[in-house]
Amino acid sequence: MFEQLTQRLGGVLDRVRGRGKLTEENIREALREVRMALLEADVALPVVKDFIEQVRTRAVGQEVIGSLKPGQALVKVVHEELKSTLGGESVALNLRQAPPVVVLLAGLQGAGKTTTAGKLARFLHEREGKKVLLSSCDVYRPAAIDQLETLAGQVGSGFYRSPETVNAVTIADQALAEARRGFFDVLILDTAGRLAVDEAMMNEIRQVHQATEPAEVLFVVDAMTGQDAANTAAAFNEALPLSGVVLTKIDGDARGGAALSVRQITGAPIKFLGTGEKLDGLEVFHPDRLASRILGMGDVLSLVEEVERKVDQKTARKMAGKLGKASRRFGLDDFRDQLHQMENLGGLGALADKLPGMGRLPEAAKAQLDDRQTRRMIAIINSMTPNERRYPDIIKGSRKRRIALGSGTQIQDVNRLLKQHKQMQKMMKKVGNKGAMAKMLKRLPGGGMPGGFGR
Repeated sequence: MFEQLTQRLGGVLDRVRGRGKLTEENIREALREVRMALLEADVALPVVKDFIEQVRTRAVGQEVIGSLKPGQALVKVVHEELKSTLGGESVALNLRQAPPVVVLLAGLQGAGKTTTAGKLARFLHEREGKKVLLSSCDVYRPAAIDQLETLAGQVGSGFYRSPETVNAVTIADQALAEARRGFFDVLILDTAGRLAVDEAMMNEIRQVHQATEPAEVLFVVDAMTGQDAANTAAAFNEALPLSGVVLTKIDGDARGGAALSVRQITGAPIKFLGTGEKLDGLEVFHPDRLASRILGMGDVLSLVEEVERKVDQKTARKMAGKLGKASRRFGLDDFRDQLHQMENLGGLGALADKLPGMGRLPEAAKAQLDDRQTRRMIAIINSMTPNERRYPDIIKGSRKRRIALGSGTQIQDVNRLLKQHKQMQKMMKKVGNKGAMAKMLKRLPGGGMPGGFGR
């Protein structure tokens, strides 16, 4: 996420970070490069101008030039201004109203409104303990209604479908009446999208808004449209009192222009980030955390929260019980469990995005974080017999050929997996031995995590 912006900003700030002295000329030069990085990331020009001016005002004052470590002070100022541009503080959904609380989703066709409705229903059910009803007011695209009904079944939410083809306002009224009858806490209304902003669309959604008086009007926008996302949000904001924005497909946005522009142009806070097609791919938006990720500082807090939520605690406890105990073998079944846990967390790429320094990895190193490798390894293990998974040492020539054929891989892939498992097995034994663990940590760069992250 935002790889391009992270690479450029990271390079500029690294050059000033270690300097013992900064002059106005140094700062002017650095900010010129920051400005170019933001424009290349498709950040709206007014937002870039305001951002650079705020940083310059603080940087040439006592806050940076008068600091004992001016390079680090400048990085701190850039981080704080990024956080301010992104909204300052996270803003939660307004659910403190008499139920059913109505949440209206608006946006252009293809932005991901229907998928976001399903993700939001799951989020409210799992994290807020809410009983949710979903309904679609899209009378132009029957497939959208069918899709939302399918999603409702997958996330365990209620679904209301109008018994007859009527207009969007009538459907919204009927859905609200159903939500009251069924004692639902939240009603999420998905509205029709268009290929572009038009007056007919705006009139229809205004009428739905007047009929239901929603507590939340969320504008759903594709982050990959860059600066256009902010401009479209501004057009919707003129027609509707937007209470928040959901940026979708954020994992495919290498630039970051939408995230940095939409808050300042609309005045509406970004409330959620949508990633991927999976229904758990909805994150609460935290401006400070995203600012850290953009500057390559990682987002360890979000990573910890994700681990707590998605890791199977029963499997984790079982794994912990095997640490350092030679009598309790770490087999390939256990290795597969670890790979599945990694997949549940979004894969290596998603984990790396939240670790400090990983955003500035060279492209060749990033290629090694390909999640297809994880799926390939799982397929290899699945092609083994239970006995082979328990006793990997028995896997020799003919068995390797059979496993490779069964998993659609090469013998070299099977050899590589067996080698990785052997290394993991040795490490698991050492982890249980405190003395050996201490020695192992001392040998790592920085005396901590691999790659010097412990520094």
